[in-house]
This record gives sequence, structure tokens and C-alpha cells, in this order.
Amino acid sequence: MTKLSRVFLLLPALALTACATAPTMTPVATGPVVAAIDPAQLSAPAESRAVAASMTDVSSFIDPGVLGQLSAKSKEQAASAQFNALQFGRVGAPRNWVGDNGQTGAVTVGPYVRVNLIDCRDFTHTVTIAGQNFAKKGTACREADGSWTVSA
Repeated sequence: MTKLSRVFLLLPALALTACATAPTMTPVATGPVVAAIDPAQLSAPAESRAVAASMTDVSSFIDPGVLGQLSAKSKEQAASAQFNALQFGRVGAPRNWVGDNGQTGAVTVGPYVRVNLIDCRDFTHTVTIAGQNFAKKGTACREADGSWTVSA
């Protein structure tokens, strides 16, 4: 009986030892993990677009022969249309603008082309003054600050 009592004494000790060395189960997340972002570090999209649009110089996007004839309002409207066409425009869909004294225009863009991690698009900007069309074609690329410059 002494052997049997030794087994009964060892049995609880073995059971406790097995529990102590068993791997522990930790809960694992099964859903998507989303990192917290500090909103203060992000600028408002509308603000950054407005800043980039104001830095896009329209003079390089318009036929130089007609640039001096445009009013300040027409230049502003042309710049806005140019920026929005490059930034958001659908391929081939004109972005029209209307300025002062019957001055109008339209900007059409081609597809995005990525060159050396820089987004570029072909464009055609047509200005109409007194029924006469002045068109300029080129390629514009988006700068790091969000503005667009003519590269070709």
C-alpha cells in the first residue's frame, strides 16, 4: 500500500507541474487592425487643395499671345479650371470656365502617367476671346507641394 499511497501523493504534484509548463493561450485579434492617427498632423484636404491651386501659375498653361488680354477674373477662373482639370478631371472631358467680357475657356486632360514617381498629364487649354480660339498643349506634372507645373 505504500506504493499506492506514493502514487496518490505524486499524482497531484505531477498535475500541477504539467499546468505550470503548459503553453499559455493569449487572445489573438482576428479583425482588421487600425492604427490611430492624430488628426492634428493631417491638414484639411480642402485647405491643401486651395493652397496648391493658388500656387499653380496659369501663365505657363495659356498661349502667351493671349495672356495679356485676360482680365484678373479670367486668369483666376482659368487657373481654377486648369488645376481642377489636372487634379480631378476625366480624360477628354472639358473643364469650362467663364471670365469677364465674354472671355471663356476650356481645359481637357489626358490620362495620368507616372514618371519617376511623379504624376503627369497631357493637357490642352483653349481660351476664346472675341470668337477667336487660342490653344496651348503641353504636359504638366504635380509637384511635391501639390501644385502643377508645365514640364513640356
